[in-house]
Amino acid sequence: MNELPQQLVNGLLLGSMYGLVAIGYTMVYGIVQLINFAHGEIFMTGGFGALSVWLILPGGTTMWVALPLMIIGAVLVATTVAIGAERFAYRPLRGGPRLAPLITAIGLSLALQQAVWAWYPEAKSARTFPQLSGGPFHIGNVTIQTGDVFLLIAAPVCMAVLAYFVNRTRTGRGMQATAQDPDTAKLMGVNTDRIIVIAFALGAVFAAVGAVAYGLKYGIVDYKMGFLLGLKAFTAAVLGGIGNIYGAMIGGLVLGTAETMATAYINHIPGMQQLGGQSWADVWAFVLLILVLLFRPQGLLGERVADRA
Repeated sequence: MNELPQQLVNGLLLGSMYGLVAIGYTMVYGIVQLINFAHGEIFMTGGFGALSVWLILPGGTTMWVALPLMIIGAVLVATTVAIGAERFAYRPLRGGPRLAPLITAIGLSLALQQAVWAWYPEAKSARTFPQLSGGPFHIGNVTIQTGDVFLLIAAPVCMAVLAYFVNRTRTGRGMQATAQDPDTAKLMGVNTDRIIVIAFALGAVFAAVGAVAYGLKYGIVDYKMGFLLGLKAFTAAVLGGIGNIYGAMIGGLVLGTAETMATAYINHIPGMQQLGGQSWADVWAFVLLILVLLFRPQGLLGERVADRA
């Protein structure tokens, strides 16, 4: 049990990363009722955008100086891809059969993977991501790696900025109006096309920050890294209540903690010794998704609502 505080911190850190990516799923779904399964690959392109900035910086540049520039590079690449996807892949299908954009999202996901694989030098294998110097830091029995410090700071700052934007700005209120009733919002003068683009862009910004956090945490970026993490972020969005931006982060924290605890302790239960360890982490994450869909399909903070006509 001496490991419990460390495992809780590990779970919260992992969950914060899931939550940052899950916000993109839930914002887009809340406004246009679309599950953007290419969002994991938008996260991936952000990671390669950050790495590209690092590679073009002069030799000898420290990570503490380079990190802000890498974040900007990640955000620019991810938002460009997200806005392009909305404009050319999803907008022409708006109002069509609901299956069409879903299939398009899956196709776009595969296309982005292959584009990075074909275009980026040496992307066929995982690329080493630069690391922050210093650390690790010890607080009692808890050890925090230097790369996790960025996540500790970025996740609450991002949530605070998002809360202010949604609740205090004119555009944020326009997003809420569009999410509730896009036709009425349009009649009231809200440019719903612009709002949808902003939703895609904001989701990409958070995914880009999450991609930088991923690189700092694990030390690599890979053209396939967005697939599984994107599915887990979608699981977090469903767990928290898809369409609820605060639920996305809470769902991420719950999922990350549950995954960490399951991998650390479930093999200590008699008869379940073979079901623990890191190799089972993905299994328990999706078991949790199945349980949520069975017993509370609207999620922790979601409400049952009727489908839009």
